[in-house]
Amino acid sequence: MERPLPGDLFGRVGRFRRQLRRVAGRSFDDKRLTESQAELLRLVSRRPGTSVGDAAHELGLAANTASTLVSQLTSRELILRTPDPDDRRIGRLALTPSVQEDADRSRGNRHRLIAEVLQQLTVEQRTTLADGLDVLETLTDLLHEREMEGTT
Repeated sequence: MERPLPGDLFGRVGRFRRQLRRVAGRSFDDKRLTESQAELLRLVSRRPGTSVGDAAHELGLAANTASTLVSQLTSRELILRTPDPDDRRIGRLALTPSVQEDADRSRGNRHRLIAEVLQQLTVEQRTTLADGLDVLETLTDLLHEREMEGTT
């Protein structure tokens, strides 16, 4: 009997994320963060200088929610918010130096680990995985369109 695709998708992606966290460790694990706070920190660590608005869009958050997260993380001295030199209404985000170092180290560990295990796959499996990631991106875009239409 064929498994329902939605449940299979959720189960496999969730298991992958949990297993990666167990083997490679969580990024920002010792900071006692909500998942939304950690996602924002991961985004800013990859894109220092991103605006609060761009971060909200990328994470699928309302602007005021992203702003609240930024305020929480700023008060904990994990993130820096500085005005854009060309438009002071825009807040530019960066991690504090020590947090950026931790994020870079954690990301490097995860990337090395994944690169090692990917080499254990056949060329055909890696190609299939890459094709599947393209499909996952399309699925994400379709969900975003649905969100923008307000038909969730």
